[in-house]
Amino acid sequence: MTDNEALTEDQVGDRVAGLLLAAGGGRRLGGRPKALLEHRGHPLVEHTIGALRAAGCARVHVVLGARAEDVRARAALDGCVLADNPDWEQGMGSSLRAGLHSLTGTGARAALVCLVDQPGIGARAMARVRAGYRDETSLVSAAYAGVRGHPVLLGAAHWAGIAATATGDRGARAYLREHEAEIALVECGDVARPYDIDTEADLVHLE
Repeated sequence: MTDNEALTEDQVGDRVAGLLLAAGGGRRLGGRPKALLEHRGHPLVEHTIGALRAAGCARVHVVLGARAEDVRARAALDGCVLADNPDWEQGMGSSLRAGLHSLTGTGARAALVCLVDQPGIGARAMARVRAGYRDETSLVSAAYAGVRGHPVLLGAAHWAGIAATATGDRGARAYLREHEAEIALVECGDVARPYDIDTEADLVHLE
């Protein structure tokens, strides 16, 4: 069987790893790390790990940064591969680079990248994007009313190029813009709400 043929659920699970970026320091939230914000009785980092697993990601890598030791102590991270990003203050790009680096050599063919501060995006949207995986050249993105958002699936063939351009808070944005024609969009507006928890006003979204 080749990568281009239909894959079983278990095979996709083996090849697509969940990658959770959870290093942010919550500067506009008074310095409260986003990973530790409470949602439905659990820290956001736990909530999103659970969603990734429910979406079928057997392997989950989590990038930590701000107050990483507190996150380790207070959140249930069992079974996850933890990648520390000492440069987390430089922005999301540094966390994406750290996360992709942690996946190198693991056998993963793609990363399903999620952000810890988007609790309105759950397992249903993640599963839809994950299901778009075909092979290591895949680029798949959730869309909301046709506008590209998260999560995104990044095939391993793209990791080096993404890492070379991921700076500041842009993440993979520059690379994806250059490869727009290759991205498969998956509409998720009916099952997810793509808000961010960035400011005190956004805390109303937490339950």
